[in-house]
Amino acid sequence: MSARRSFDPMRLGIYLLLILFAMLFLVPVYVMLVSSFKPFAEVQDLSRMWLPPKAPTLESFQAAWFGVPEKGLRGLSLNIFNSLKLTIPATIISSLLGSMNGYILSKWKFRGADLIFALMLFGMFIPYQSILIPLTRVIATIGLGGTIWGLILVHVVYGIPITTLIFRNYYAEVPTEMIEAARIDGAGIFKVYWKVLFPLSMPGFVVVIIWQFTSIWNEFLFAVTILQRPELQPITVALRNLAGSQIKEWNLVMAGTLIAAMPTLIIYIILGRYFIRGLLAGSVKG
Repeated sequence: MSARRSFDPMRLGIYLLLILFAMLFLVPVYVMLVSSFKPFAEVQDLSRMWLPPKAPTLESFQAAWFGVPEKGLRGLSLNIFNSLKLTIPATIISSLLGSMNGYILSKWKFRGADLIFALMLFGMFIPYQSILIPLTRVIATIGLGGTIWGLILVHVVYGIPITTLIFRNYYAEVPTEMIEAARIDGAGIFKVYWKVLFPLSMPGFVVVIIWQFTSIWNEFLFAVTILQRPELQPITVALRNLAGSQIKEWNLVMAGTLIAAMPTLIIYIILGRYFIRGLLAGSVKG
């Protein structure tokens, strides 16, 4: 009969601390969730902020989705599709460009490759606010000012440094012998990528897709600066407008926040189990 495991106060303290941190993180989520199912009259009563709704209702979600014309509030139904039209192309394009950059910089060494990589990484540390004015002027000069495609271009360019970094580290672990064997068989630079590296890249693409999709979907500053027309703005900007300027209907805002968070939540549910696996794939030497 095995001996009973001895009491470990250190382990218990760690578990209690982790539970405390989890509760601190989940309390705002809980308040947002219960508030979104309350009518406006009930959500105004701060003494019931922590309590579940007396009679749960979906009116807040309906108003957040379709809007309240008599109050001058636009719904989120159009803007969520704007966010999809923005996020999906920008994520795919930046992921593919980062993959090809990482392949070139890790497997096809050339003079100045390390300098080019360092300059790409430098782009990660440039604050958005410092380039807003020249950025908007450049976008307008090339004819993409005030358009979703102009915003897509911005996110693609700003996504290249981090996607290149992830893929460069990931491809560095691929045996060089595989590349050399493909070159001996007559494969060129693009055929090696397509036939050899691309099929091995799925864990890396999972990491990059989750990162880029979440970052682009939640971005606000570029969207509110470049897209001035309400019918083109993504959901993050529309969510700010949903709050109104006079009376804050917090049940409506909370419902809109949940609607805005659903696509990223779905992405994490579908791809989340592959995220850590793909993140570690390029950091552990075999």
